Amino acid sequence: MGLFDKLAGWLGLKKKEVNVLCLGLDNSGKTTIINKLKPSNAQTQDIVPTIGFSIEKFKTSSLSFTVFDMSGQGRYRNLWEHYYKEGQAIIFVIDSSDKLRMVVAKEELDTLLNHPDVKHRRLPILFFANKMDLRDAISSVKVSQLLSLESIKDKPWHICASDALKGEGLQEGVDWLQGILYAI
Repeated sequence: MGLFDKLAGWLGLKKKEVNVLCLGLDNSGKTTIINKLKPSNAQTQDIVPTIGFSIEKFKTSSLSFTVFDMSGQGRYRNLWEHYYKEGQAIIFVIDSSDKLRMVVAKEELDTLLNHPDVKHRRLPILFFANKMDLRDAISSVKVSQLLSLESIKDKPWHICASDALKGEGLQEGVDWLQGILYAI
């Protein structure tokens, strides 16, 4: 990405700043994904469950991200809606090995999509079907079907299979999000 940074500098393009909400059920891998997206010298070694929310910043070649890592524990999910107005994109993380809670993830996604601060906005949504390294993981295509993503017609969305521990699939997702956000 160094070349793109130089090219952007030569062309006089400054980094666009965007607020991204990172949502999903507890233990889906949200914090691990955000940690992997940060430069290696800024990554945390020990990931602990997020209580409430935390704010992280990282940059790509053309964007400066402020990510609101929202706790996915049931008692904190009602706090998500307080940040919808400020969000310019959403990263929704799904534990693709947790088939039992896929219905809960769909309910939370439906609640999000029908919220007045989200419903009538063209917010891009990046889905990470995370934990693909686990034996019980289902494919991103199956996750997409279980969450009825094809019914999302009014927002750009993309799903990536990912393994947050190894960082697999994350760059593909961020590249897509960067392209969509930079075009907006």
